[in-house]
Amino acid sequence: MTVPGQILVADDDAAIRTVLNQALMRAGHEVRVTSNSATLWRWVAAGEGDLVITDVVMPDGNAFDLLPRIKKARPELPVIVMSAQNTFMTAIRASETGAYEYLPKPFDLTELLNIVTRALAEPRRPQPDQRTDDQPDTMPLVGRSAAMQDIYRMLARMMQTDLTVMISGESGTGKELVARALHEYGRRRNGPFVAINMAAIPRDLIESELFGHEKGAFTGAQNRSTGRFEQAEGGTLFLDEIGDMPMEAQTRLLRVLQQGEYTTVGGRTPIKTDVRIVAATNKDLRTLINQGLFREDLFYRLNVVPLRLPSLRERSEDIPDLVRHFFKQAEAQGLQTKRIAPAGIELMKRYSWPGNVRELENLIRRLAALYPQDEISGEIIESELKTGVAASAQGPQLMPENLTIGQAVEQHLQRYFGLFDGDLPPPGLYERVLTEVEYPLILACMTATRGNQIKAAELLGLNRNTLRKKIRELGVNVYRGTRPV
Repeated sequence: MTVPGQILVADDDAAIRTVLNQALMRAGHEVRVTSNSATLWRWVAAGEGDLVITDVVMPDGNAFDLLPRIKKARPELPVIVMSAQNTFMTAIRASETGAYEYLPKPFDLTELLNIVTRALAEPRRPQPDQRTDDQPDTMPLVGRSAAMQDIYRMLARMMQTDLTVMISGESGTGKELVARALHEYGRRRNGPFVAINMAAIPRDLIESELFGHEKGAFTGAQNRSTGRFEQAEGGTLFLDEIGDMPMEAQTRLLRVLQQGEYTTVGGRTPIKTDVRIVAATNKDLRTLINQGLFREDLFYRLNVVPLRLPSLRERSEDIPDLVRHFFKQAEAQGLQTKRIAPAGIELMKRYSWPGNVRELENLIRRLAALYPQDEISGEIIESELKTGVAASAQGPQLMPENLTIGQAVEQHLQRYFGLFDGDLPPPGLYERVLTEVEYPLILACMTATRGNQIKAAELLGLNRNTLRKKIRELGVNVYRGTRPV
């Protein structure tokens, strides 16, 4: 049942004011509309209105500057914020300044009316201003599609809670990025963020990695070692690829979630822990439960707030924004500013992106490093995407058949220099070529060792921690055979 109320609407778009006025009046509400923040503030200060609907950008100010004043004067008054600047930071800012709800433009009118009904029916409770000055000012998530707007709004609601979150989605959709955003914009941001990938650690070492071990707990345990839970104390622990966790470790994790304590491997004294758990998977955990590979009780403990990330092909309208974002990152690394021709963007929108955002990021990095022209043509994009499809179909390869490593690098350099028609390429040749060679080299070694980082590090002559860092920085997608892990 609709609870009638007086609604104050502020928007500088006359068409939106008219639509909202008519729709709210038909729903039984009294409505007052204005095109500026000053009038809205005058009404609020005079005690008028049971609910406010306002655009963010107004001719005489910004709603995010006005909201703290409204909350101070009338903390119980719900405010719905609308914005055409449909970014993650807009949703976060709306949450921080105490908005009841955030709606991206264009909005669904039925959804707005439902929010109004809910806000008027709820008991009036003050919503404190949660903004702090030490929060990051970067853009961790990019995209203005409807799918991403749903993600932004869900994240904004979860920032000030310690609820366990389960992030699902295909490989390369940005699950760790979302987990980091939950941490860096939440109330645990001053604590550590610790990530562990279950698929990248030998199964017999996972319990030790998570919970630590005592000296002499097993062969080779010459000293006590801290686990990820201890390292993440007071912060967030991100459990990536949770579907690859062995059953024994699942049982230990369940105890942590139930009792808030754990014991080290070889230890007897329970250790209290205070961490927020964020888990992620690219597998169907319910299928694993039916196969007896994942505990059902653990699933329900982890799946308190389910969050599914869309694949890139489900939000292809975000590709232009993502392209600009990744080119800016490349520019910050010393590469030249570039753009992609409209024909190339259209090709990218029609591409299936099996590697999702990670594949797009690697493509943009390659374009920025290898092509001298300011505008990347549609022909280049078509060629690069065909190469990507072929490589995906064949599986990862280190180099063409019968070529030594030196010959493969030489061939790569000849192709690179050929792009300049006899002129010297721009500075930074070493870093540019290294970027191109390093990724397939690490990918091939990880494939050959079936994802075993210890063996891959030995093959490459790298420290295991260095290899792990490079895998994360380069976005290496580890394969076992042809199945992504």
